[in-house]
Amino acid sequence: MSRTNIEIDDELIRRVMDRYDFRTKREAVEQALRELDIQPATREEILAMEGMGWDGDLDEIKADSGSVKAWIDRD
Repeated sequence: MSRTNIEIDDELIRRVMDRYDFRTKREAVEQALRELDIQPATREEILAMEGMGWDGDLDEIKADSGSVKAWIDRD
């Protein structure tokens, strides 16, 4: 972990801390970063994966009652 000094809008951070019951600015900032980190891939990131290959069987997935989760959990 590293230490970083940033300027944050005081009113914005206070509203976020109050709304989500964060005790510290650090908690609020870290949660915001986590939320951004789990966002779906951008179009550019998806296009960059082109040609990487895939070893699944789409027909098998479709035949399994349409349940992708069941196919993933099959092992």
